Amino acid sequence: MTEVQNAEGALRCSGCGVLLQTGEPSKPGFVPEQTLTKEPVICQRCFRIKNYNESSSVTVEQDEFLRLLSQIGGKEALVIHIVDLFDFQGSVISGLQRFVGNNPVLLAVNKTDLLPKVTNWNKVRNWVQKEAKDLGLKIEDVVLCSAKQNSGFDRLLEAVAARRGDRDVYVVGATNVGKSTLINRLIRDYSDLEQELTVSRYPGTTLDMVHIPLDDGKAIIDTPGIMYPSRYSELVAPSDLGVIMPDKALKPAVYQLNEGQTLFFGGFGRFDFIQGDRQSFTCFVSGRVPIHRTKLERADELFAEHAGEMLAPPSKEHLEALPEWTRHEFRIPKGSRSDLFISGLGWIKINNDFGSVVAAHVPKGVKVLVRPSLI
Repeated sequence: MTEVQNAEGALRCSGCGVLLQTGEPSKPGFVPEQTLTKEPVICQRCFRIKNYNESSSVTVEQDEFLRLLSQIGGKEALVIHIVDLFDFQGSVISGLQRFVGNNPVLLAVNKTDLLPKVTNWNKVRNWVQKEAKDLGLKIEDVVLCSAKQNSGFDRLLEAVAARRGDRDVYVVGATNVGKSTLINRLIRDYSDLEQELTVSRYPGTTLDMVHIPLDDGKAIIDTPGIMYPSRYSELVAPSDLGVIMPDKALKPAVYQLNEGQTLFFGGFGRFDFIQGDRQSFTCFVSGRVPIHRTKLERADELFAEHAGEMLAPPSKEHLEALPEWTRHEFRIPKGSRSDLFISGLGWIKINNDFGSVVAAHVPKGVKVLVRPSLI
């Protein structure tokens, strides 16, 4: 593999941070020789993401992510951990404390634009703080923000300014949480560079550490997004990613269900109301995911006959590429306010005081849990 050099040494892609090379098109960092004269230089993969919105099968291995993350503990750093409010439990980096040592952590909770406008944001902040504490995260502050709407961003910059001191800023997060979009805002506020990171909805867009020098000699360091196979967004075909990942405010869909009824979310998953008094369930999923109600006794047969057709997306071909479905059953206690959360697909809020028995069916490995209600 022929690495690209200049007077300063090995060249890196300005979009994803990977070392550039001209030898092997299937490996990270490939760039055709004739494009090396352009400024800034980006790898072929970033070029295709930016110009054709194409995904790529070039990714970084999990142990490589962890090796990059573990460097932070030995540095003097302020860490911004970006999570996705739509997929909170799926996008939190478990064991982050282990990697960052005693460095302070700001929790930037992105995609607030997806929650209904009437949301009580103080309650959301309290919810985030409690969930983060339960997950073992020590955080200095929680900042609710929306990279898409540029809201909450001034507050994040204030929090960074108040806590940065004489330190570099490391930005960490799972894939698809809006990390590169937020970094590009930081670049605009803290640096006069023209460079911007590659932004796409595809997993693993940043492949290596990207150093953005600041005016005071320190740097913002973007780390690659960690890919968690427990998130539905990591499993689906690229064409289905835009279906399950909402891009506008969620419209809660309320269903009054009797015991023994089922809801299908296209062919992505299924929710069974197994036992309990008639009650309402509120579904928070992307508006592009169709919801189909049926009887529990018919659900297996319906899926066998109509998955990928009436129960679609995904298509039959894309369904076959997913793991077999697994069933998760939960007993919801009386008087609790609970969500049945499916990582990357959304959640079903259980609205009753009577208690119930419910189940979710999703591809094996997708994280499913019951949590205190977000809304």
